[in-house]
Amino acid sequence: MKILGIESSCDECAAAVVENGRQVLSNVVATQIPIHAVYKGVVPELASRKHTEWIYPVVQEALQQAGLRADGLDGVAVTAHPGLLGSLLVGLSFAKAFAWAQNLPWIAVDHLLAHLYASQLSLRSEASAAVPYPFLGLLISGGHSVICRVDGFDGVTVLGTTIDDAVGEAFDKVANHYGFGYPGGAAIDKLAQTGDPQAFTFPLPRLYKGDHRCDFSYSGLKTAVINQLDQFRRKPAAAVTPADLAASFQKTAVEILLRGLFRAVEDTGLRTIVSGGGVAANSYLRALLAEQPDLRCIFPPLELCGDNGAMIAGLGYQHLIRGDRSPLTAIASARVKAFKRRYP
Repeated sequence: MKILGIESSCDECAAAVVENGRQVLSNVVATQIPIHAVYKGVVPELASRKHTEWIYPVVQEALQQAGLRADGLDGVAVTAHPGLLGSLLVGLSFAKAFAWAQNLPWIAVDHLLAHLYASQLSLRSEASAAVPYPFLGLLISGGHSVICRVDGFDGVTVLGTTIDDAVGEAFDKVANHYGFGYPGGAAIDKLAQTGDPQAFTFPLPRLYKGDHRCDFSYSGLKTAVINQLDQFRRKPAAAVTPADLAASFQKTAVEILLRGLFRAVEDTGLRTIVSGGGVAANSYLRALLAEQPDLRCIFPPLELCGDNGAMIAGLGYQHLIRGDRSPLTAIASARVKAFKRRYP
């Protein structure tokens, strides 16, 4: 069963074909990074316009790489939420029209659940084993930071989430302020390779009220790094390099994630952790989790950490074989309330 997956939730225009929910036959991602780099962040109106221009040729290329025509598909899956509303509507409208024209079943899926499914996919160059449920999901990106118990492809219980900013947003804002590059996550990760992570000792948030044991907060870290740097310096100012700052910030940002994650491990007893989202590509995070002998930590291939159509197609397959279908009246939604909450 071959499913076309379409992803347009932010600034990546992507399409892929996945067979039987596992084997990636094609995976095409048209990135808008050069377009938005001058603004040091995604401009929603520009993003949606580019999706409108690119979505047809991107889907066409995905079919060509898979060696298929449209009549060789068995279904269509598309991101419906969360994301930038204008961008979502482009992909959703195209998928509806494509499925209707080809008389194919189609399904609108959750972008976040798709990120958690990405580790179940096999690329042509490498195979991946199915991950048995339940496991802990660590969903980390520019828009979301979530720890959850995953009992099925659409069975998720949120254990912890951000009360303010996502970890990927913190990377982007710090990189933007200090001119490290765009996108910020990749720029800081690369710069930190040669830095001293002990050059600054940034504070960790104290979340202790109510049920916030596994939650995250990044607004305080951003404030410390951008506006209060001198208070946390542990080396003479003349000896500090941009790489030291990047390494120290990255260390603290990842420690915040791991503190909540390890609490979730303690609370649930689950020892398998599956990560997804753009920040799952971070080398420091991967290295620290690899050092945990009692945990099985699974990451998607680097090319499937960011937004892509393969994860949409894979998740869509699971819905479609269960008999799920979306009506042509299905709409896009910018937010998913369950993945963010207020404090206290």
